[in-house]
Amino acid sequence: MSEQTPKSLYWLPVLLAVVAAAGIYVGSLLFGGANSSNKELQKLSQIFEVLDQQYVDKINKEEIFERTISEMLHKLDPHSNYIAAKDIKLLDEQTNAAFGGIGVRFLLFRDTICVTHVNMHSPAFLGGLKRGDRIVAVNGKAATGKSITNEKVMSRLKGLPGTKVKVTIYRKRKKINVTLTRNTIPISTVPCAYMLQPQTGYIQISQFSVPTAQEFHTAALQLLSKGMNKLVLDLRGNSGGTMDAAIQIADEFLPNGFLILSSKGQHSEEKKFKATAAGVLEKIKVVVLIDAQSASASEILAGALQDNDRASIVGRRSYGKGLIQQDKRLQDGSNLRITIARYYTPSGRSIQRPYKKGYEAYRQDEQKAFAEEFFKPDPNVFVDSLKFKTRKGRIVYGGGGIMPDVFVPGDTTGTSLYLSELQWNGVFNAFAFDYLNQSGLAPKLTDFVKDFKIDEQLLRAFTAFAAKEFKIRVQPNEYQHSKEKIRLLLKAEVARHLFLENGYYRVINAQDKEIQRALAQF
Repeated sequence: MSEQTPKSLYWLPVLLAVVAAAGIYVGSLLFGGANSSNKELQKLSQIFEVLDQQYVDKINKEEIFERTISEMLHKLDPHSNYIAAKDIKLLDEQTNAAFGGIGVRFLLFRDTICVTHVNMHSPAFLGGLKRGDRIVAVNGKAATGKSITNEKVMSRLKGLPGTKVKVTIYRKRKKINVTLTRNTIPISTVPCAYMLQPQTGYIQISQFSVPTAQEFHTAALQLLSKGMNKLVLDLRGNSGGTMDAAIQIADEFLPNGFLILSSKGQHSEEKKFKATAAGVLEKIKVVVLIDAQSASASEILAGALQDNDRASIVGRRSYGKGLIQQDKRLQDGSNLRITIARYYTPSGRSIQRPYKKGYEAYRQDEQKAFAEEFFKPDPNVFVDSLKFKTRKGRIVYGGGGIMPDVFVPGDTTGTSLYLSELQWNGVFNAFAFDYLNQSGLAPKLTDFVKDFKIDEQLLRAFTAFAAKEFKIRVQPNEYQHSKEKIRLLLKAEVARHLFLENGYYRVINAQDKEIQRALAQF
Protein backbone atom coordinates (compact mmCIF):
# COMPACT_ATOMS: atom_id res chain seq x y z
CA MET A 1 0.00 0.00 0.00
CA SER A 2 1.29 3.47 -0.85
CA GLU A 3 2.75 5.55 1.96
CA GLN A 4 0.44 8.37 0.86
CA THR A 5 -2.68 6.33 1.59
CA PRO A 6 -4.71 8.10 4.29
CA LYS A 7 -4.12 6.48 7.65
CA SER A 8 -7.86 6.08 8.26
CA LEU A 9 -8.08 3.63 5.34
CA TYR A 10 -5.85 1.18 7.17
CA TRP A 11 -8.62 0.76 9.69
CA LEU A 12 -11.51 0.25 7.25
CA PRO A 13 -11.16 -3.49 6.65
CA VAL A 14 -10.15 -4.00 10.25
CA LEU A 15 -13.23 -2.26 11.62
CA LEU A 16 -15.57 -4.02 9.20
CA ALA A 17 -14.20 -7.37 10.24
CA VAL A 18 -14.24 -6.59 13.92
CA VAL A 19 -17.77 -5.15 13.81
CA ALA A 20 -19.07 -8.35 12.27
CA ALA A 21 -17.16 -10.53 14.69
CA ALA A 22 -18.07 -8.33 17.67
CA GLY A 23 -21.75 -8.86 16.98
CA ILE A 24 -21.25 -12.60 17.18
CA TYR A 25 -19.21 -12.25 20.34
CA VAL A 26 -21.76 -10.01 22.05
CA GLY A 27 -24.40 -12.61 21.30
CA SER A 28 -22.28 -15.27 22.95
CA LEU A 29 -21.84 -13.10 26.05
CA LEU A 30 -25.53 -12.30 26.22
CA PHE A 31 -26.76 -15.85 25.95
CA GLY A 32 -23.94 -17.65 27.64
CA GLY A 33 -22.65 -19.30 24.47
CA ALA A 34 -25.66 -21.56 24.00
CA ASN A 35 -26.31 -20.28 20.47
CA SER A 36 -22.77 -19.26 19.56
CA SER A 37 -20.54 -20.93 17.01
CA ASN A 38 -17.08 -22.02 18.09
CA LYS A 39 -15.93 -21.45 14.53
CA GLU A 40 -17.05 -17.83 14.57
CA LEU A 41 -15.51 -17.20 17.98
CA GLN A 42 -12.24 -18.70 16.74
CA LYS A 43 -12.39 -16.32 13.78
CA LEU A 44 -12.75 -13.37 16.15
CA SER A 45 -9.79 -14.56 18.18
CA GLN A 46 -7.76 -14.99 15.00
CA ILE A 47 -8.55 -11.43 13.85
CA PHE A 48 -7.20 -10.00 17.06
CA GLU A 49 -4.16 -12.26 16.98
CA VAL A 50 -3.29 -11.06 13.46
CA LEU A 51 -3.77 -7.44 14.49
CA ASP A 52 -1.64 -7.93 17.58
CA GLN A 53 1.21 -9.57 15.69
CA GLN A 54 1.25 -7.82 12.31
CA TYR A 55 -0.45 -4.40 12.52
CA VAL A 56 1.84 -1.45 11.76
CA ASP A 57 1.37 0.15 15.20
CA LYS A 58 0.92 -1.23 18.69
CA ILE A 59 -2.77 -1.70 19.41
CA ASN A 60 -4.95 -1.91 22.48
CA LYS A 61 -7.19 -4.86 21.67
CA GLU A 62 -9.62 -4.24 24.51
CA GLU A 63 -10.08 -0.58 23.59
CA ILE A 64 -10.65 -1.39 19.89
CA PHE A 65 -13.15 -4.10 20.74
CA GLU A 66 -15.18 -2.01 23.18
CA ARG A 67 -15.21 1.03 20.89
CA THR A 68 -16.36 -1.16 18.01
CA ILE A 69 -19.28 -2.55 20.01
CA SER A 70 -20.47 1.01 20.78
CA GLU A 71 -20.18 2.01 17.13
CA MET A 72 -22.14 -1.07 16.11
CA LEU A 73 -24.94 -0.28 18.58
CA HIS A 74 -25.06 3.38 17.52
CA LYS A 75 -25.83 2.24 13.98
CA LEU A 76 -29.10 0.90 15.39
CA ASP A 77 -30.09 4.01 17.38
CA PRO A 78 -28.26 6.75 19.28
CA HIS A 79 -29.20 5.53 22.75
CA SER A 80 -28.24 1.85 22.65
CA ASN A 81 -24.79 1.62 24.16
CA TYR A 82 -22.07 -0.58 25.59
CA ILE A 83 -20.67 0.16 29.05
CA ALA A 84 -17.32 -1.35 29.95
CA ALA A 85 -16.95 -3.27 33.21
CA LYS A 86 -14.68 -0.56 34.64
CA ASP A 87 -17.49 1.99 34.28
CA ILE A 88 -20.26 -0.14 35.83
CA LYS A 89 -19.74 1.28 39.31
CA LEU A 90 -20.61 4.78 38.08
CA LEU A 91 -23.71 3.43 36.30
CA ASP A 92 -24.88 1.73 39.50
CA GLU A 93 -24.26 4.90 41.52
CA GLN A 94 -26.41 6.92 39.10
CA THR A 95 -29.19 4.34 39.10
CA ASN A 96 -29.30 3.93 42.88
CA ALA A 97 -28.32 7.54 43.74
CA ALA A 98 -25.79 6.32 46.28
CA PHE A 99 -22.13 5.34 46.58
CA GLY A 100 -19.67 4.09 49.17
CA GLY A 101 -17.61 6.96 50.57
CA ILE A 102 -16.91 9.30 53.48
CA GLY A 103 -19.49 12.03 52.83
CA VAL A 104 -17.67 15.22 51.90
CA ARG A 105 -17.78 17.75 49.11
CA PHE A 106 -14.48 19.20 48.04
CA LEU A 107 -12.76 21.45 45.55
CA LEU A 108 -9.20 21.35 44.28
CA PHE A 109 -7.68 24.72 45.07
CA ARG A 110 -4.02 25.71 45.44
CA ASP A 111 -3.16 22.10 44.57
CA THR A 112 -4.97 20.86 47.69
CA ILE A 113 -8.20 18.98 48.46
CA CYS A 114 -10.36 21.55 50.25
CA VAL A 115 -13.43 20.30 52.12
CA THR A 116 -16.39 22.56 51.31
CA HIS A 117 -19.17 20.58 53.00
CA VAL A 118 -19.49 17.61 55.37
CA ASN A 119 -22.70 15.57 55.21
CA MET A 120 -24.55 15.23 58.49
CA HIS A 121 -24.06 11.83 60.17
CA SER A 122 -21.60 10.72 57.46
CA PRO A 123 -18.30 8.96 58.26
CA ALA A 124 -16.50 12.29 57.79
CA PHE A 125 -18.93 14.02 60.18
CA LEU A 126 -18.54 11.28 62.79
CA GLY A 127 -14.76 11.47 62.36
CA GLY A 128 -14.73 15.20 63.12
CA LEU A 129 -13.98 16.62 59.66
CA LYS A 130 -15.12 20.21 59.14
CA ARG A 131 -15.70 22.62 56.29
CA GLY A 132 -12.38 24.32 55.60
CA ASP A 133 -10.20 21.28 56.30
CA ARG A 134 -7.54 20.37 53.75
CA ILE A 135 -7.02 16.69 53.00
CA VAL A 136 -3.27 16.35 52.41
CA ALA A 137 -2.91 12.54 52.41
CA VAL A 138 -5.07 9.45 51.90
CA ASN A 139 -3.88 6.13 53.35
CA GLY A 140 -0.48 7.67 53.94
CA LYS A 141 -0.04 8.72 50.32
CA ALA A 142 0.30 12.44 49.57
CA ALA A 143 -2.80 14.00 47.99
CA THR A 144 -1.45 17.39 47.03
CA GLY A 145 0.30 18.89 44.01
CA LYS A 146 -0.56 19.72 40.44
CA SER A 147 -1.01 16.07 39.48
CA ILE A 148 -4.01 15.59 41.77
CA THR A 149 -7.37 15.47 39.94
CA ASN A 150 -11.02 15.07 40.90
CA GLU A 151 -10.95 11.53 39.53
CA LYS A 152 -7.91 10.58 41.62
CA VAL A 153 -9.44 12.04 44.76
CA MET A 154 -12.72 10.20 44.26
CA SER A 155 -11.00 6.91 43.51
CA ARG A 156 -9.07 7.14 46.80
CA LEU A 157 -11.94 8.26 49.02
CA LYS A 158 -14.64 6.01 47.57
CA GLY A 159 -14.87 2.34 48.47
CA LEU A 160 -17.17 -0.38 49.70
CA PRO A 161 -19.23 0.46 52.78
CA GLY A 162 -17.53 -0.97 55.86
CA THR A 163 -14.00 -0.55 54.54
CA LYS A 164 -11.62 1.87 56.23
CA VAL A 165 -9.68 4.81 54.86
CA LYS A 166 -7.10 6.93 56.67
CA VAL A 167 -7.07 10.63 55.86
CA THR A 168 -4.61 13.26 56.99
CA ILE A 169 -6.15 16.69 57.32
CA TYR A 170 -4.51 20.07 57.74
CA ARG A 171 -6.32 22.42 60.11
CA LYS A 172 -5.01 25.54 61.84
CA ARG A 173 -1.42 24.71 60.93
CA LYS A 174 -1.69 21.21 62.39
CA LYS A 175 -1.89 17.78 60.74
CA ILE A 176 -4.49 15.39 62.10
CA ASN A 177 -4.79 11.71 61.18
CA VAL A 178 -8.31 10.27 61.14
CA THR A 179 -9.39 6.73 60.23
CA LEU A 180 -12.90 6.63 58.76
CA THR A 181 -15.18 3.69 58.03
CA ARG A 182 -16.84 4.22 54.67
CA ASN A 183 -20.61 4.06 54.47
CA THR A 184 -23.35 4.41 51.86
CA ILE A 185 -23.62 8.07 50.87
CA PRO A 186 -26.96 9.03 49.30
CA ILE A 187 -27.09 11.40 46.33
CA SER A 188 -30.05 13.73 46.60
CA THR A 189 -32.11 13.74 43.40
CA VAL A 190 -34.62 16.26 44.79
CA PRO A 191 -32.04 18.82 45.93
CA CYS A 192 -34.36 21.79 46.44
CA ALA A 193 -37.90 22.05 47.81
CA TYR A 194 -39.38 25.10 49.53
CA MET A 195 -42.26 27.58 49.48
CA LEU A 196 -41.79 30.20 46.76
CA GLN A 197 -44.83 32.14 47.99
CA PRO A 198 -47.27 31.60 50.87
CA GLN A 199 -49.33 29.04 48.90
CA THR A 200 -46.90 28.11 46.11
CA GLY A 201 -44.28 25.42 46.45
CA TYR A 202 -41.19 24.70 44.36
CA ILE A 203 -39.61 21.28 43.83
CA GLN A 204 -36.58 20.60 41.68
CA ILE A 205 -35.77 17.10 40.40
CA SER A 206 -32.17 16.82 39.16
CA GLN A 207 -32.33 13.20 37.93
CA PHE A 208 -34.56 10.13 38.11
CA SER A 209 -33.09 7.28 40.15
CA VAL A 210 -34.46 4.46 42.28
CA PRO A 211 -35.15 6.64 45.38
CA THR A 212 -36.41 9.72 43.48
CA ALA A 213 -40.15 9.00 43.75
CA GLN A 214 -39.90 8.58 47.52
CA GLU A 215 -37.77 11.74 47.83
CA PHE A 216 -40.36 13.62 45.82
CA HIS A 217 -43.24 12.22 47.87
CA THR A 218 -41.56 13.29 51.11
CA ALA A 219 -40.87 16.80 49.77
CA ALA A 220 -44.46 17.14 48.54
CA LEU A 221 -45.89 16.16 51.93
CA GLN A 222 -43.67 18.69 53.67
CA LEU A 223 -44.84 21.49 51.38
CA LEU A 224 -48.47 20.43 51.68
CA SER A 225 -48.12 20.72 55.45
CA LYS A 226 -47.01 24.34 54.89
CA GLY A 227 -50.16 25.21 52.97
CA MET A 228 -49.11 24.50 49.37
CA ASN A 229 -51.95 24.46 46.84
CA LYS A 230 -49.84 25.40 43.77
CA LEU A 231 -46.54 23.90 42.64
CA VAL A 232 -43.72 24.84 40.29
CA LEU A 233 -42.01 21.59 39.27
CA ASP A 234 -38.54 22.22 37.85
CA LEU A 235 -37.19 19.62 35.38
CA ARG A 236 -34.69 21.92 33.65
CA GLY A 237 -31.34 20.30 33.04
CA ASN A 238 -32.69 16.88 34.07
CA SER A 239 -31.44 14.36 31.51
CA GLY A 240 -33.64 11.55 32.79
CA GLY A 241 -32.90 8.18 34.34
CA THR A 242 -35.21 5.53 35.74
CA MET A 243 -38.58 5.37 33.94
CA ASP A 244 -40.38 3.88 36.95
CA ALA A 245 -39.60 6.97 39.03
CA ALA A 246 -41.17 9.25 36.41
CA ILE A 247 -44.30 7.07 36.28
CA GLN A 248 -44.64 7.06 40.08
CA ILE A 249 -44.28 10.84 40.27
CA ALA A 250 -46.83 11.36 37.46
CA ASP A 251 -49.17 9.16 39.50
CA GLU A 252 -48.99 11.70 42.35
CA PHE A 253 -50.76 14.25 40.11
CA LEU A 254 -53.18 12.18 38.00
CA PRO A 255 -56.57 10.71 38.96
CA ASN A 256 -57.13 7.00 39.06
CA GLY A 257 -57.18 5.37 35.61
CA PHE A 258 -55.59 8.24 33.68
CA LEU A 259 -53.00 7.05 31.14
CA ILE A 260 -49.39 8.03 31.93
CA LEU A 261 -47.71 6.46 28.91
CA SER A 262 -47.71 3.42 26.67
CA SER A 263 -44.82 1.49 25.17
CA LYS A 264 -44.30 -1.01 22.40
CA GLY A 265 -41.38 -2.75 20.68
CA GLN A 266 -40.70 -5.52 18.21
CA HIS A 267 -40.06 -8.02 21.00
CA SER A 268 -42.09 -6.43 23.80
CA GLU A 269 -45.86 -6.34 23.77
CA GLU A 270 -47.72 -3.08 24.20
CA LYS A 271 -47.90 -1.89 27.79
CA LYS A 272 -50.08 0.84 29.22
CA PHE A 273 -49.14 2.55 32.47
CA LYS A 274 -52.07 4.15 34.29
CA ALA A 275 -52.41 6.26 37.40
CA THR A 276 -53.74 4.82 40.65
CA ALA A 277 -55.81 6.48 43.34
CA ALA A 278 -52.77 7.01 45.60
CA GLY A 279 -51.65 10.49 44.43
CA VAL A 280 -51.26 13.22 47.05
CA LEU A 281 -51.13 16.10 44.54
CA GLU A 282 -54.25 15.46 42.47
CA LYS A 283 -55.87 18.74 43.55
CA ILE A 284 -52.75 20.90 43.30
CA LYS A 285 -52.30 23.39 40.43
CA VAL A 286 -49.04 22.66 38.60
CA VAL A 287 -46.60 24.38 36.24
CA VAL A 288 -43.67 22.36 34.89
CA LEU A 289 -40.39 23.97 33.78
CA ILE A 290 -38.40 22.28 30.99
CA ASP A 291 -35.53 23.15 28.66
CA ALA A 292 -33.39 21.53 25.96
CA GLN A 293 -31.60 19.35 28.53
CA SER A 294 -34.84 17.91 29.92
CA ALA A 295 -34.84 14.40 28.47
CA SER A 296 -36.13 10.85 28.73
CA ALA A 297 -37.87 10.37 32.11
CA SER A 298 -38.29 14.16 32.36
CA GLU A 299 -40.21 14.07 29.09
CA ILE A 300 -42.33 11.15 30.25
CA LEU A 301 -43.43 13.16 33.28
CA ALA A 302 -43.92 16.45 31.40
CA GLY A 303 -45.75 14.70 28.54
CA ALA A 304 -48.11 12.86 30.89
CA LEU A 305 -49.08 16.07 32.67
CA GLN A 306 -49.41 18.07 29.45
CA ASP A 307 -51.48 15.50 27.55
CA ASN A 308 -53.84 15.04 30.49
CA ASP A 309 -54.23 18.84 30.78
CA ARG A 310 -52.93 18.52 34.30
CA ALA A 311 -50.16 21.15 34.06
CA SER A 312 -48.93 24.07 32.01
CA ILE A 313 -45.47 23.48 30.53
CA VAL A 314 -43.17 26.52 30.55
CA GLY A 315 -39.71 26.99 29.04
CA ARG A 316 -38.14 25.65 25.86
CA ARG A 317 -38.55 22.47 23.80
CA SER A 318 -37.17 19.41 25.55
CA TYR A 319 -34.48 17.09 24.20
CA GLY A 320 -36.61 14.54 22.36
CA LYS A 321 -35.77 11.04 23.62
CA GLY A 322 -38.68 8.66 23.20
CA LEU A 323 -36.86 5.31 23.40
CA ILE A 324 -36.75 2.88 26.32
CA GLN A 325 -33.52 1.07 27.15
CA GLN A 326 -32.93 -2.10 29.14
CA ASP A 327 -29.61 -3.03 30.74
CA LYS A 328 -28.21 -6.51 30.27
CA ARG A 329 -25.22 -7.34 32.46
CA LEU A 330 -22.75 -9.49 30.52
CA GLN A 331 -20.68 -12.35 31.89
CA ASP A 332 -17.49 -10.30 32.01
CA GLY A 333 -19.13 -7.61 34.16
CA SER A 334 -19.75 -5.14 31.32
CA ASN A 335 -23.20 -3.89 30.39
CA LEU A 336 -25.22 -3.85 27.18
CA ARG A 337 -27.84 -1.11 27.13
CA ILE A 338 -30.24 -1.80 24.26
CA THR A 339 -33.40 -0.07 23.12
CA ILE A 340 -36.33 -2.43 23.62
CA ALA A 341 -39.34 -0.17 22.96
CA ARG A 342 -40.65 3.24 22.00
CA TYR A 343 -42.85 5.08 24.44
CA TYR A 344 -45.84 7.25 23.61
CA THR A 345 -47.42 10.03 25.65
CA PRO A 346 -51.13 9.70 26.59
CA SER A 347 -52.22 11.48 23.39
CA GLY A 348 -50.32 8.87 21.36
CA ARG A 349 -47.34 10.97 20.24
CA SER A 350 -43.74 9.85 20.03
CA ILE A 351 -41.37 12.63 21.04
CA GLN A 352 -38.20 10.92 19.76
CA ARG A 353 -36.12 13.13 17.46
CA PRO A 354 -35.32 11.55 14.05
CA TYR A 355 -32.04 9.61 13.92
CA LYS A 356 -32.07 8.01 10.46
CA LYS A 357 -29.09 10.09 9.30
CA GLY A 358 -26.77 8.42 11.78
CA TYR A 359 -25.24 8.99 15.19
CA GLU A 360 -23.00 11.96 14.36
CA ALA A 361 -25.80 13.80 12.56
CA TYR A 362 -28.06 13.15 15.56
CA ARG A 363 -25.55 14.73 17.94
CA GLN A 364 -25.03 17.69 15.63
CA ASP A 365 -28.79 18.18 15.42
CA GLU A 366 -28.89 18.20 19.23
CA GLN A 367 -26.43 21.10 19.37
CA LYS A 368 -28.14 22.93 16.50
CA ALA A 369 -31.56 22.64 18.12
CA PHE A 370 -30.22 24.00 21.41
CA ALA A 371 -28.64 27.04 19.72
CA GLU A 372 -31.48 27.85 17.33
CA GLU A 373 -34.30 27.44 19.84
CA PHE A 374 -32.68 29.31 22.69
CA PHE A 375 -34.44 32.54 21.77
CA LYS A 376 -37.47 31.43 19.72
CA PRO A 377 -39.33 28.18 18.94
CA ASP A 378 -38.59 26.29 15.73
CA PRO A 379 -41.66 26.59 13.42
CA ASN A 380 -40.68 23.34 11.67
CA VAL A 381 -41.81 21.44 14.77
CA PHE A 382 -45.44 22.35 14.10
CA VAL A 383 -46.23 19.81 11.37
CA ASP A 384 -49.86 18.93 10.65
CA SER A 385 -49.07 15.23 10.29
CA LEU A 386 -47.74 15.20 13.87
CA LYS A 387 -50.75 16.86 15.48
CA PHE A 388 -52.26 15.23 18.54
CA LYS A 389 -54.95 16.26 20.97
CA THR A 390 -54.82 16.39 24.76
CA ARG A 391 -57.62 15.04 26.94
CA LYS A 392 -59.46 18.36 26.62
CA GLY A 393 -58.77 18.78 22.91
CA ARG A 394 -55.76 21.12 22.90
CA ILE A 395 -53.30 20.62 20.03
CA VAL A 396 -49.83 19.23 20.85
CA TYR A 397 -47.11 18.02 18.50
CA GLY A 398 -44.91 14.93 18.29
CA GLY A 399 -41.75 14.31 16.33
CA GLY A 400 -39.13 15.76 18.64
CA GLY A 401 -39.40 16.72 22.30
CA ILE A 402 -42.10 18.34 24.37
CA MET A 403 -43.00 21.80 23.09
CA PRO A 404 -43.96 24.02 26.05
CA ASP A 405 -47.35 25.69 26.29
CA VAL A 406 -45.53 28.92 27.14
CA PHE A 407 -42.19 29.50 25.41
CA VAL A 408 -39.62 31.51 27.39
CA PRO A 409 -36.43 32.55 25.59
CA GLY A 410 -33.12 31.88 27.28
CA ASP A 411 -31.91 34.65 29.57
CA THR A 412 -28.52 36.12 28.61
CA THR A 413 -28.78 39.18 30.86
CA GLY A 414 -25.38 40.22 32.17
CA THR A 415 -23.34 37.70 30.20
CA SER A 416 -19.80 38.58 29.07
CA LEU A 417 -16.51 36.91 28.27
CA TYR A 418 -15.19 38.07 31.65
CA LEU A 419 -18.08 36.38 33.47
CA SER A 420 -17.67 33.21 31.41
CA GLU A 421 -13.97 33.03 32.31
CA LEU A 422 -14.79 33.41 35.99
CA GLN A 423 -17.34 30.60 35.80
CA TRP A 424 -15.22 28.30 33.65
CA ASN A 425 -12.29 28.49 36.07
CA GLY A 426 -14.37 27.92 39.20
CA VAL A 427 -13.56 31.30 40.73
CA PHE A 428 -16.93 31.67 42.50
CA ASN A 429 -16.50 28.29 44.19
CA ALA A 430 -12.94 28.98 45.32
CA PHE A 431 -13.72 32.49 46.59
CA ALA A 432 -16.73 31.26 48.59
CA PHE A 433 -14.47 28.66 50.25
CA ASP A 434 -11.87 31.25 51.23
CA TYR A 435 -14.46 33.81 52.30
CA LEU A 436 -16.30 31.44 54.63
CA ASN A 437 -13.04 30.23 56.17
CA GLN A 438 -12.08 33.79 57.01
CA SER A 439 -15.50 35.13 58.03
CA GLY A 440 -16.81 32.18 60.05
CA LEU A 441 -20.29 32.98 58.74
CA ALA A 442 -22.92 30.49 59.97
CA PRO A 443 -26.44 31.92 59.57
CA LYS A 444 -29.80 30.20 59.18
CA LEU A 445 -30.92 29.71 55.59
CA THR A 446 -33.92 32.04 55.74
CA ASP A 447 -31.84 34.77 57.37
CA PHE A 448 -29.09 34.39 54.79
CA VAL A 449 -31.44 34.66 51.81
CA LYS A 450 -33.12 37.73 53.26
CA ASP A 451 -30.22 39.62 54.84
CA PHE A 452 -26.86 38.65 53.28
CA LYS A 453 -25.63 41.25 50.79
CA ILE A 454 -22.73 41.26 48.34
CA ASP A 455 -21.55 44.84 48.87
CA GLU A 456 -19.00 46.84 46.86
CA GLN A 457 -16.17 45.90 49.20
CA LEU A 458 -16.84 42.18 48.74
CA LEU A 459 -17.06 42.62 44.96
CA ARG A 460 -13.65 44.33 44.94
CA ALA A 461 -12.24 41.50 47.03
CA PHE A 462 -13.67 39.01 44.56
CA THR A 463 -12.17 40.64 41.46
CA ALA A 464 -8.79 41.00 43.24
CA PHE A 465 -8.97 37.31 44.21
CA ALA A 466 -9.68 36.32 40.58
CA ALA A 467 -6.68 38.35 39.39
CA LYS A 468 -4.31 36.99 42.05
CA GLU A 469 -5.31 33.31 42.19
CA PHE A 470 -6.50 32.71 38.62
CA LYS A 471 -4.75 35.46 36.62
CA ILE A 472 -8.13 36.73 35.40
CA ARG A 473 -7.82 40.48 35.22
CA VAL A 474 -10.93 42.57 35.51
CA GLN A 475 -12.22 44.00 32.24
CA PRO A 476 -13.92 47.29 33.29
CA ASN A 477 -16.61 47.43 30.60
CA GLU A 478 -17.45 43.75 30.82
CA TYR A 479 -17.39 43.87 34.61
CA GLN A 480 -19.91 46.72 34.66
CA HIS A 481 -22.13 44.84 32.21
CA SER A 482 -22.00 41.66 34.32
CA LYS A 483 -21.82 43.26 37.76
CA GLU A 484 -25.33 42.35 38.96
CA LYS A 485 -25.00 38.84 37.57
CA ILE A 486 -21.69 38.43 39.42
CA ARG A 487 -23.32 39.72 42.59
CA LEU A 488 -26.13 37.15 42.26
CA LEU A 489 -23.85 34.21 41.45
CA LEU A 490 -21.47 35.05 44.27
CA LYS A 491 -24.25 35.10 46.85
CA ALA A 492 -25.64 31.86 45.41
CA GLU A 493 -22.25 30.13 45.62
CA VAL A 494 -21.77 31.16 49.24
CA ALA A 495 -25.26 29.78 49.88
CA ARG A 496 -24.28 26.49 48.21
CA HIS A 497 -21.27 26.12 50.51
CA LEU A 498 -23.50 26.72 53.52
CA PHE A 499 -26.72 24.96 52.51
CA LEU A 500 -25.93 22.92 49.34
CA GLU A 501 -28.29 23.18 46.34
CA ASN A 502 -31.21 24.06 48.57
CA GLY A 503 -29.46 27.34 49.36
CA TYR A 504 -28.04 27.94 45.89
CA TYR A 505 -31.37 27.73 44.10
CA ARG A 506 -33.26 29.78 46.67
CA VAL A 507 -30.92 32.65 45.81
CA ILE A 508 -30.91 32.04 42.03
CA ASN A 509 -34.66 31.52 41.78
CA ALA A 510 -35.38 34.99 43.19
CA GLN A 511 -34.26 36.44 39.84
CA ASP A 512 -35.21 33.56 37.54
CA LYS A 513 -37.37 34.85 34.67
CA GLU A 514 -38.73 31.41 33.85
CA ILE A 515 -39.95 30.96 37.40
CA GLN A 516 -41.62 34.36 37.18
CA ARG A 517 -43.41 33.24 34.00
CA ALA A 518 -44.41 30.02 35.74
CA LEU A 519 -45.92 31.95 38.64
CA ALA A 520 -47.86 34.08 36.18
CA GLN A 521 -49.62 30.94 34.89
CA PHE A 522 -51.46 30.51 38.18
